Amino acid sequence: MSTVSSDDKKLIHDEVRDGVAWVTLTNPPANAYSHAMMLELDAAILRARFDERVHVIVLVGEGDKFFCAGADIKWLGEITASYKYNFCLHANETLLRLEQTPKLVIAALNGHCVGGGLEIALAADLRIARLGAGKLGLPEVNLGVLPGTGGTQRLSRAVGKSKAIEMMVTGESLSFADARALGLVNKLVEGDGAEFRSQVQAWAKSFCPPGKAAMAVGRIKRAVQSGWELPLESGLALEREMQQQLFSSDDAREGIAAFSERRPPNFKGR
Repeated sequence: MSTVSSDDKKLIHDEVRDGVAWVTLTNPPANAYSHAMMLELDAAILRARFDERVHVIVLVGEGDKFFCAGADIKWLGEITASYKYNFCLHANETLLRLEQTPKLVIAALNGHCVGGGLEIALAADLRIARLGAGKLGLPEVNLGVLPGTGGTQRLSRAVGKSKAIEMMVTGESLSFADARALGLVNKLVEGDGAEFRSQVQAWAKSFCPPGKAAMAVGRIKRAVQSGWELPLESGLALEREMQQQLFSSDDAREGIAAFSERRPPNFKGR
């Protein structure tokens, strides 16, 4: 399940492990992205969306040093302003597609997560980080530009307007522990390499069948992500639509039966 770029270098690797789609940003050492990587990421998101084996999507960077350092600055210096605009537009569309996919998305921060890397992570539903593994921030002001892949919008929604502005205008980077205190990181774990990925897999698997109703998890995500900016009445209408889909599911019937019979449910994800 991999897409190959025009120079035959795979920039995204994706595979399914026991219900979890692992999508790895693969451009060491910093896993910086260009339009070629964004095209592959877009395709990987769609593959995971349509794959009925997949219940949770995990985003991670190759290696242990960087989740992602954002856009490739050298490449940005070589393209026109018009191309940059269309690149940002496509990146926005890709991350919106990630947010709107009705499957839980976890960003596994295995190393530094800065600039566009944080913008990708902010489009995930949950973030798990390796304790002491790196910094997190949006330093684009130091290049004379702003975070252009959703950072000004998603960071402000995550931590509030004043703190978001402070972080962006100072270019401040935070430790993962400080980011956890702000609510930017949901879970901190110790260990590196295979140990870190094993813990991420275990956490992701906890949202999968048979122990968890993954369809309900996905519809909760959709109700929140799509309804967040809607007027309350419209958000409630969306919530009802998501609930109606779940009322018709096998998992809802199983969950209600298991509760009545005082036994653990055995969910199927459908």
